[in-house]
Amino acid sequence: MTKQSFIKGAMILLAAGIINRLLAFVPRITLPRIIGAEGVGLYQLSYPFLIVMLTFITGGIPLAIAKWIAEAESKGDHARVKHIFRTAMLLSISIAAFLTAVMLIFAPIITKYVLPDARVYRTFFMMSPMLLIVGVSAVYRGYFQGKQNMIPSALSQTIETIIRIIFSLLFAYLLLPLGLEWAAAGAMLGVTIGELGGLAVYLWKYYSEKKKEKLAAASQPNKKNEISEKPPKVLRRLLGLSIPVTGSRLVGSLSYLFESIFIARSLAAAGIATGIATAHYGALQGMIIPLILLPTALTQSLAVSLVPSLSEAAAKGEFGLIQKRLHQSMRLALVSGAPFIVVMALFAEPLCRILYAHGEYAPMLQLMAPIGIFIYLQAPLQAALQALNRPGTALTNTFIGAVVKLTLIVQLASQPSLGIYGALIAINVNTILVTLLHGISVLRHIGFKMKLLDFAKVGAAMIIMGAAAKFVMNKELLSLEYLNLIIACMASITVYLLLMIWMKFIDRFDVIRIPLIGRWFK
Repeated sequence: MTKQSFIKGAMILLAAGIINRLLAFVPRITLPRIIGAEGVGLYQLSYPFLIVMLTFITGGIPLAIAKWIAEAESKGDHARVKHIFRTAMLLSISIAAFLTAVMLIFAPIITKYVLPDARVYRTFFMMSPMLLIVGVSAVYRGYFQGKQNMIPSALSQTIETIIRIIFSLLFAYLLLPLGLEWAAAGAMLGVTIGELGGLAVYLWKYYSEKKKEKLAAASQPNKKNEISEKPPKVLRRLLGLSIPVTGSRLVGSLSYLFESIFIARSLAAAGIATGIATAHYGALQGMIIPLILLPTALTQSLAVSLVPSLSEAAAKGEFGLIQKRLHQSMRLALVSGAPFIVVMALFAEPLCRILYAHGEYAPMLQLMAPIGIFIYLQAPLQAALQALNRPGTALTNTFIGAVVKLTLIVQLASQPSLGIYGALIAINVNTILVTLLHGISVLRHIGFKMKLLDFAKVGAAMIIMGAAAKFVMNKELLSLEYLNLIIACMASITVYLLLMIWMKFIDRFDVIRIPLIGRWFK
């Protein structure tokens, strides 16, 4: 099986992540034009509950698989790899089947009494098959990532995104005459079909690799493959890591669910009608936050590659390599996320108007954009804690942040003078707090910390980049606004990259590590 280095694996996932994020903006842009902000709100309101359910399946199991398989592979213990995979698959399917039954049985009660808008029932029903599909896909994803082969994950994500876009928009359009709730349900059905396509890719890659392994084994008939661990011990080890990680992510997922409920209730307490509150929530979760999270295509790919890489290094006692890998991840997250913050903060109004035809939501983007840097740095820090057997620490940090966020939502969003902006303030405070707590935890555990000079260099480049962007935009070189925006962004990003090279924050050796492009700089 093809194994990639840490940076190459991260770059493969990054390439897929960028493609997927860009493709994902097709429905982000088109869906509000088909079903409006209120329809997007109905579509988004069911997601927090789905995320909670999926957390029980995908929260810790894939990471545990990746970690233990990476360690087993480093020792050449292929028998243990096989038992880890089989045990994890049985565990994941069992949990998914149980939760699917729970969702279907209690769907009428949940949509009526738990979620803030009863119209989400049909969307809720359409998403229920995803639990089993995603549960199986998660095991395959963890298996390939443990082997440090990121190609199947990247390919699966891309195919899933393409299928989801086609069918989400198609079903939303076809079902719109039946009402907004049916259109939102159609969009969710498209997501389910997309997940099924992603699973098909994993199955194809897995059985293709197994066929190659069998042919290789047949050529070495005298090689014995003894069982190193009995299945119960494998299960205990998987649960030992997956339960704390699941707990940490469950806190975040429950926080997301309660966030949606508390925002709706708080906006109602502020005197805002249900339909308007749903539209505000749809704008926040369906339009603004996806823009903020666009650079996480890199940070998430770094986090995914970081877990098996750090686990393997820790198993070999290579603590210098751990410091190096974490510094690479943090530096890449910082340098890649910074220009997005500048663009979103300066051009929030034209971005919202051009992309979504809703320029009135630009203040939301301006308020959240500066906090993006904390979002981008958070993923590698959390991945490091999990890879170094500190999932309980990540859980505690996430829990503290969730409590603070929900408390602030109730206090601020219920004020008529703030409304949805009170919720935004609460989300920003949560993001900053959790990232700082993760950073302090990593510092205490391995002594790692970012250099203040790195932040100073990036900050200076952001200021100069912003000035260049405004200068070019104000020139109005072309008659169409979106073309002027593209030119301003490209020119300012070019200035930013040149400054990064001039300040030696990026050098030729960084570029060499990038697949395909890197060979031209050797």
